Amino acid sequence: MLNAPTSPTTPTAPTGAAAPTVPTGAAAPTVPTGAAAPSAASRIAPGASSTLPAAQIDRVVSAALAEDAPWGDLTGQVFLPADATATAQLTAREPGVLSGIDVFAAAFRLTDPAVEVTAHAADGDRFEAGDVLATVSGPARAVVQAERIALNFTQRMSGIATLTRRFVDAVDGAGVRITDTRKTTPGLRALERHAVRSGGGVNHRFSLSDAVMAKDNHLAILQQQGLDLTEAIRHARAQLGHTTRLEVEVDRLDQIEPVIAGGVDIIMLDNFSLEDLARGVEIVGGRAIIEASGTVTLETVGEIARTGVDVISSGALTHSVRNLDLGLDTTLAAAATVTV
Repeated sequence: MLNAPTSPTTPTAPTGAAAPTVPTGAAAPTVPTGAAAPSAASRIAPGASSTLPAAQIDRVVSAALAEDAPWGDLTGQVFLPADATATAQLTAREPGVLSGIDVFAAAFRLTDPAVEVTAHAADGDRFEAGDVLATVSGPARAVVQAERIALNFTQRMSGIATLTRRFVDAVDGAGVRITDTRKTTPGLRALERHAVRSGGGVNHRFSLSDAVMAKDNHLAILQQQGLDLTEAIRHARAQLGHTTRLEVEVDRLDQIEPVIAGGVDIIMLDNFSLEDLARGVEIVGGRAIIEASGTVTLETVGEIARTGVDVISSGALTHSVRNLDLGLDTTLAAAATVTV
């Protein structure tokens, strides 16, 4: 059984509900290929299957629950008996890659700690349509109240993981890293970037505080002030600690040499043609890590990788993703079935 949250701010279902009753005669869940059979050990604890801190998950999920049911679920209160129990299965309706299973579990735990969530797959697992990814059991009011928030997070995170995996597979064998950007949903960056990792991608800098990255606007201001690009980069480098990396974005081949001369660690070639990317790799000559960005799609990412760049970043991993189709099929102990 999952531990109760310490914060009382999230609405909860009535206490004193009967123990969960699993309907008899129910079909055994189809788990993803290679996934272990569910057991007591597979019950989700906060942070058990991801790099997301439990406190961070709880903070984001609690805000979503409070937004969705600030004074409880009125429909559940008038239609569902307080002692009714339910089971539900998180089922894939299309193939994909899972992400956010512990976030999914947190939505139920924070609604009512009496709800139990058993995972049949872990973040990063591939699955097929029809696979059962998790089972939920507990007080019916809590199960129904939390289901939409649980699905919202898991559908989006799994959509990001699935798209990321497609990008990673498209450059398989090229020795290139696929990375995300800061183009994330406000308030959900940690979750969305965890989803990128679930899909096999690598995170770029998490925030403006993590690294120095001079982009086109920074360079334009330097030019307007009549400052020499190489000297400006050297001046910036001198102010940084030895552990802080310096990256500069360029959009023309003639900017590469002055930037390299300034002592950058990483140079971003932004919106370069394939021909110019290959030429840029030659000019850099191993003196810095090369990142390609701009107009990166599933159709072009393989060709970009073959130019010899080290990193390919794409905002599309998080800003243009489609939520994956996952469903929660809920069965009440009284055998009345509701599909959400």
